[in-house]
This record gives sequence, C-alpha cells and structure tokens, in this order.
Amino acid sequence: MSAAAYDQKPEHVSISPLLQKLAYPNQELPVDTADIASAFALIFEDRLSAIQTAALLTLLHSTGKDRDAEVIAKCSHRMREAALQVDEATLKQVIKSRGKNEGNYRGGLCDIVGTGGDSHSTFNISTTASIIASPFLMMAKHGNRAQTSFSGSADVLNAVSPVSPNISAVSAQNIHQVYAETNYAFLFAPNFHPGMMYANPVRRGLGLRTIFNLMGPLANPVDWALEARVVGVAYQSLGPVFAEALRQTGCRKTMVVCGEEDMDEISCAGKTNCWKLSEYPNPAYTGPTDDDASGNEEEETPRTLVKLETFQLHPSDFGLPTHPLSAVYGRKMPKDNAAKLMSILRNELSPDDPILTFVLMNVASLLVTSGICEAETSNMGAGDNGQVITERGPGGGRWKEGVRRARWAVESGAALHSFEKFIEISNRLK
Repeated sequence: MSAAAYDQKPEHVSISPLLQKLAYPNQELPVDTADIASAFALIFEDRLSAIQTAALLTLLHSTGKDRDAEVIAKCSHRMREAALQVDEATLKQVIKSRGKNEGNYRGGLCDIVGTGGDSHSTFNISTTASIIASPFLMMAKHGNRAQTSFSGSADVLNAVSPVSPNISAVSAQNIHQVYAETNYAFLFAPNFHPGMMYANPVRRGLGLRTIFNLMGPLANPVDWALEARVVGVAYQSLGPVFAEALRQTGCRKTMVVCGEEDMDEISCAGKTNCWKLSEYPNPAYTGPTDDDASGNEEEETPRTLVKLETFQLHPSDFGLPTHPLSAVYGRKMPKDNAAKLMSILRNELSPDDPILTFVLMNVASLLVTSGICEAETSNMGAGDNGQVITERGPGGGRWKEGVRRARWAVESGAALHSFEKFIEISNRLK
C-alpha cells in the first residue's frame, strides 16, 4: 500500500490542531500534555496516519517536549494501556507465593533497563545483571532487539548456545506459568506491545531518536507489579527528568543512573550520577500497619511518602577497581556477547575481570534499590559466609553488600540455575 493510500484510511483521526500548536507555539493556546498522550493512543490503535505520526514525533523532538517529564509519563501510561494485559489477580497470587521478603524488599517484581543511545556500545550489562539478580529478586526484564546498538537484549538471549530461551513464547497469557517455576522472565516487547507495529515503520523512516526511545524503559507491561527498578539514561540532563517521570507514574523504589561519560549504566571507569526515589513512613498516617493491608495508594493519607536523593557513585564505593571503557567494549555480534554472558554465569572469568566487575556494580545497584541489602542476616546457602557488609556509602546504600550478594549468585551457580530454568520453561510454552 502506498503512503498516500495508507493516509486515506477512513478510520484515521486528524490531529492537525495539536500539530499546529506544536509547530507555532502560542502562550494563549498552550499544548495540553493530555492531548499529546491521546495522540499516542491513536498510534497504538492504528488510527493515526503515517504522515501525522511522523510530524508528531518530529515536532516533539524539535520543541523538546519529548524530554518533558509529564509528557514521557503520560505517553508511557498510554503505551502500557495499549499493551496486551496480564491477568493481575493470577500474577499477584504467584508473586506472593514465590517472592521472598528480605530486608526492605517485599518480594515484588524488579527490572533494570537503559534508554540506550549512549554511543558507547558496551557489553549487554543490564541483561546480564537482571539474570544475576534473579536468585534474590523476582525479575521482569523488559527488552527488545537492538535499536541503537549492535546487540540488544533480545538479540543476545536469542544467540545463547547450545539452547536459547524461547523469548517469543512468553506472553501476557502465560507469564504466570514462568514465575510459578523461576524468578526470571524476559518480557519481549513485541509480544506485549502489538500497537508498536504501526509506529515502527515511521521510526525507521525518520532515522532519528524519538520519544519512543525514552518511553521504552517506562513501558514494562507489568509495571503495576514492579516494586523496584534501575533505569539508565544516556545523558545527564535526562536524569532528573526521568526521576520525575517515574515519580509521576507512582514509582516508590527507583534509581536513575548516568555514567559521567554519558553512559546509561553505572560506570566502571569513574563517577556515576544517581537520582534515587525511595519511600519513607508518613508521620501523618494512622491506619493499619499490616503489609497486606490494601489501599496504600488509594488511601486519603498514604502510608508512605517518596523522597528524591541525588549523589554520585564510584567503583570504589562498591569495593571494586576502575576499568577504562575500552576494557568493556561490546561492539560485537550477539553470538559473541552471548558467549561472554554464559562465561560469566558459569563463573569462568577471573574475579577482577573488567566486564564481570562492571556487571557486579550494576547488579548491586538494583539489589540496594530493592531494599534487600538492608537485611541484617544472610542465609543464601552454600558458599555464603553469612557475614553481611553493613558499611554504607553514598546515598546511604550498602553497595559493597550488593556486590557480595552478586558474587555469590555467580560463584554458587544460583544465577545460572535460574537462567537455565527460564530456558527450560520458555521452550515448554506453546
């Protein structure tokens, strides 16, 4: 079908008034963020023409509206609404039966993800970190094929040998079956966001970064079940924007990170800027204190409040040495990165290997954010000496304890077992 014929589809809706407001700003007729979000809802329903979709994405980029916290939050909300919906009651029941309360972690789902686009082409850090964290946390790793790199999270998992996980089989209908047997699940974005097929040709045709690159980390299809997450952003000015967008979506345990080199990971080469959202008791709350009491978010007086802290982290805060980014260069094909991922999980690398230490820091950041490192005792199993590291670093986090736990997950084989279980289950799904 030609572009002209496509744009004549009778079910298409015109957003020309919104485009006019974006193209010719007028203080007397400001652009309503809700109108922008509504336009995105039309994209996911295939009710917006390719031409108007391209105009919307381009104007949002040129006006800077695509870097506005409220715009990102509301458009991401519409993207999650358009996703294939998971049965909340069933999944909540599975999470409750399997999730392990420890420290300040209540057993909910967690994610670690980056916006991409930082041009550093490092190894698949967040994907590997999500697997290593899974012996402790219920992981819901949301990811896709490469958009701005050589090897995206889906690409590297599909290249795992000798048997790769069948990520295309995990769906909204069967995700609870995965969590019934393992703590790890990879949520392949196309399986949950079918509406994106209408935006993808336009994104490819434009050839520039759009708001969709920023919406992805906030579009986890089980967002309502996420207890904690770490989000990496590709440049410093996005840090406070993302922290605010996450706060607006209701996140209560989140850390946004950006390496000083403008990298969407905790940097192994030097300092990382952090924006951390955490909850604390509301002194005005007088209701029930039982963790299972319902309605925390709906209560007139919330049980907890959320605060934002900003600080910097350095590899030394994790008890680890620095390594130049050239040592963790990942501009390789997916099969190469998959081989490295499996070497890490099989504990085949030396303890001070640059890529391993890079991964361990990022695992530790999620473990600290989840609250599990606040536990005063340690009963992880064989190979655990039980000696919790209580030392606190920037932001009050037990970063070295996070590394201790991450090393145990690798050295004990617990992370490998969790991933192998996911491979087995995903290949059983229909």
